[in-house]
Amino acid sequence: MPPPLVFLVAGEPSGDSLGAGLMRGLLAESAGAVEFTGVGGPEMEAEGLASLFPMSDIAVMGIAEVVPALARVLGRLRQTVRAVRDARPSVLVTIDSQAFSRRLARRLHPAPFPVVHYVAPTVWAWRPGRARKLAAVTDRLLLLFPFEKPWWDRVGQDSVHVGHPVADMPLPDGIGALRSSLVAKGKGPLLAVLPGSRRSEVARHLPLFRDAVGKIVRDLPHLVLVIPTVASVAADVREGTRSWPWPLAVVEGGGRRAAMAAADAALAVSGTVALELASVGTPHVIAYRAHPLTAAIVRRLITVEHASLVNLSAGEEVTPEFLQERCRADLLHDGIRRLLVEPPARSRQQRLMADVMQALRHPRGPSSRVAARSILEML
Repeated sequence: MPPPLVFLVAGEPSGDSLGAGLMRGLLAESAGAVEFTGVGGPEMEAEGLASLFPMSDIAVMGIAEVVPALARVLGRLRQTVRAVRDARPSVLVTIDSQAFSRRLARRLHPAPFPVVHYVAPTVWAWRPGRARKLAAVTDRLLLLFPFEKPWWDRVGQDSVHVGHPVADMPLPDGIGALRSSLVAKGKGPLLAVLPGSRRSEVARHLPLFRDAVGKIVRDLPHLVLVIPTVASVAADVREGTRSWPWPLAVVEGGGRRAAMAAADAALAVSGTVALELASVGTPHVIAYRAHPLTAAIVRRLITVEHASLVNLSAGEEVTPEFLQERCRADLLHDGIRRLLVEPPARSRQQRLMADVMQALRHPRGPSSRVAARSILEML
């Protein structure tokens, strides 16, 4: 018997990271008796996946942002459908990228193999009707957060809580050495600036973050900046910060998480990065400014008070959020300055972030291994 073939589809950097961990988990749980094909980014490719096309071709978020990329995304969707049918995999695993993943599963339905979706759509936050649509075309759903399961039980979706992989990560190596090399360019403190993992986010937030940093430097003239980023937007980040007049370093790849851990505080665009910062104990504020059309539509649909995954997991505001109209340089300055000069604000946030990480760990072991076992048992 040939080894089972797992067809993986990830469409954004956070999904690429999850996919790479899942690949390692599947290999470990099957004693290497599994093969991979599909779509992924640099982390999945490092684990041996030959991606059908660049993952960035489908990494689009936001209603207004999708329109100019629609023809490209639909073309890649048709290509992926053909590739799955030709491969005849043992299982299809779609990872996050909710719109693309749901459309792929719908076009393949009914599939002659199990269809697993990894990372549930946020039906508890907005558009709960998506739950039934996904359940109709998906055999199993892997959940990152324990509070999600009741939502999926209501629609009869087979769902398994597997934990969040970011909570399993140990502190990276080389934090002290990296900090020393960065702060050598100035006296500090060290501020991490994370403008997003999509090109549209970087374009929208970098000018705003520059204005905020300029205000912070007036209070803390020896401030040093580090910009941890991902490969898909690293060139945009470097170009966008080329004229910044302050000491800064752009860090990608293996040093990205160490740079987050080395920082005294961080200014970050909302997303999975909030949990990454929490996992290394770096106090931070969350910012997000969407396209006005996207924001207007989402406001009518959203049902939760918080945007940050840390705050949602805690059920309270652990990290300050500055969204849309409140996403202004002066307010970002106030939030970051407080974390840099007020020890009680830092220690409170660090304590609550540690509580969130503990709640996200799965009792049966690392998330990637729990997810892998859940997939293999379907085969």
